[in-house]
Amino acid sequence: MEELTLTTPSILFSAISLIMLAYTNRFLAYAQVIRNLKGEHENRPSAMTKLQLDNLRKRLYMARSMQIYGVISLLLCVVCTFFIYVGLQTLAVYTFGVALLLLVISLGISVKEILISVKALEFRLDNVTPEEEKK
Repeated sequence: MEELTLTTPSILFSAISLIMLAYTNRFLAYAQVIRNLKGEHENRPSAMTKLQLDNLRKRLYMARSMQIYGVISLLLCVVCTFFIYVGLQTLAVYTFGVALLLLVISLGISVKEILISVKALEFRLDNVTPEEEKK
């Protein structure tokens, strides 16, 4: 088995940090849309806003899962760096492997969430009436 160096898990620090920033921005955007739609639904309840809120709830939970897996992956990279520093090479390799696996899971959830988002937008575009197109 090839030895890990201190730079190996460190490479992921910036990548995971940027991914987490994107996830956080997405989460904040969902929060704003949910607040607006919830107010609209309370004033004028409709089946469409209810469906949108349900869809956003699902996507919000997915964003939370993406963030959790990403954060744990980052923490494991830090732990891996510590293991390398103290000479626990085998433990470092396994920890790094788990960190990579969690990052892959996080990215997989992100892809699934993107597909759901696109489907929701397509549904919204398909329901544009001719009067709305003229505006």
